Amino acid sequence: MGAQTVVADVADELARRVAAGEYQPGDLMPSVRQVAEEFSMNRATAQLTLGRLESYGFVEARRGKGFTILDVRARGGVDVYRQLFRFSIPMPEIASEMFRDIVDVERGIVMEALLDYTGNAHGLDHSELKADIDQLESVARQEDPDLRRMLAIEIELVRKLLTVLGLSMRRSILNSLGDLVLEVPLAVQAFFAGAPDLHVLVWRALAAVWTSESGPSEAQIALFEDLFGMYHERVIVRFDELVGANAQTEQRVPSVHAATA
Repeated sequence: MGAQTVVADVADELARRVAAGEYQPGDLMPSVRQVAEEFSMNRATAQLTLGRLESYGFVEARRGKGFTILDVRARGGVDVYRQLFRFSIPMPEIASEMFRDIVDVERGIVMEALLDYTGNAHGLDHSELKADIDQLESVARQEDPDLRRMLAIEIELVRKLLTVLGLSMRRSILNSLGDLVLEVPLAVQAFFAGAPDLHVLVWRALAAVWTSESGPSEAQIALFEDLFGMYHERVIVRFDELVGANAQTEQRVPSVHAATA
C-alpha cells in the first residue's frame, strides 16, 4: 500500500470520527505523534494525513497548538458538506438527515427549472434535447443500467434548462449537489427508487410539452407537482432502506408506500 493510500485512508477515518461526533468542535485533534502511533506510521506521514484533513475543511492548524476541530455543520460550505455526507454513510441517522436536506434543495431547484422552462418561450435546441433523452434511454435499456451515468445525464439536462433561463446561481448549486450525490453510490441508487425507464418516460413527456404549440393545463401542472413530490419522498425512503434507517423512515412517511402501491 503506497504512502498516498495510507494518508487518504487514515484521513478518511479521522474525518469519519469528526462526522460522527467522536471529536467535538473546538477540541484539539490527536497530535502528529498520537496519529503516528495509533496508525503505525512515521511522523511525516501523520503530518500529511492531518494536512489532508485540513484540506477537507474539518480542522484548522493553530500555530503552536496543533489542529483544532471545526464546527463543520455550522461553518462548512458545500465542499465541506460534500465530505461530511460521504463520511456519514455508515451512520444511518446522520446520513438520512443530511440526505433529506440534499433532496429538499435539489427538488426545489429542479422543480423551478422545469416549471419556469415550461412557462417561458424556451430557447433550448430541441434536437439537442432529444439527443440527450435518447442517450438516457440507451443507458436505461441496458441489461444492467449504469445508474450513475443516467443521473449525470439528467443533471446535465437540468443544467441546460437553468442556463437557458439565466439562473446561474441555481446552476452552480445544482453542480455542487450533483457532484456530491454522484460520489456516493447509495445516494445514486436512491434516486432510482423506481424503474430506470420511468425517468426516460418523464423526460419524453416533458419534451412533448415543450415542443407542442399549447402548454400544459393548470390541472396537468398540479398533477406533475404532486407526482414530483411523491417521487422525491420515495427517493428518501429508498435511501433510508439502503443505509439501514428503515424504522425511522416508516415513522416519518407511513403513507408513501400506500400512495404509490
